[in-house]
Amino acid sequence: MKTTVSQYDFTEAFKDYGRDDNFSYEGLKALFGYLEDLEEDMGEQIELDVIAICCDFSEYDTALEAARYYGCDYTVELYDDDDEERDEDEIEEELEEYCIEWLRDRTPLIEFDDGVIIQNF
Repeated sequence: MKTTVSQYDFTEAFKDYGRDDNFSYEGLKALFGYLEDLEEDMGEQIELDVIAICCDFSEYDTALEAARYYGCDYTVELYDDDDEERDEDEIEEELEEYCIEWLRDRTPLIEFDDGVIIQNF
């Protein structure tokens, strides 16, 4: 016997288990959408197991933070071809883009406005 779980039910389940600090509200919404898409792609339902989800997925503020946690050591040139110092925002953007691709090559990556969620590896 299976029960259909709404996004509300999903987020409430984390509160009920005392795990509502594992993910932000926005992160839980993104994770719910990812798991719904995964169910559709697989053609089978996924059991809502809050503890397993907390063990399998982690939320980070940026892809750079997640990638560094897993040992990515990408470095960026601080100066352009004309030996002029590069803009800090440009450097951060390059690092973030590299880390997104680095993570995608290794694990599922869920991007949302306030951060990223990855499947732990």
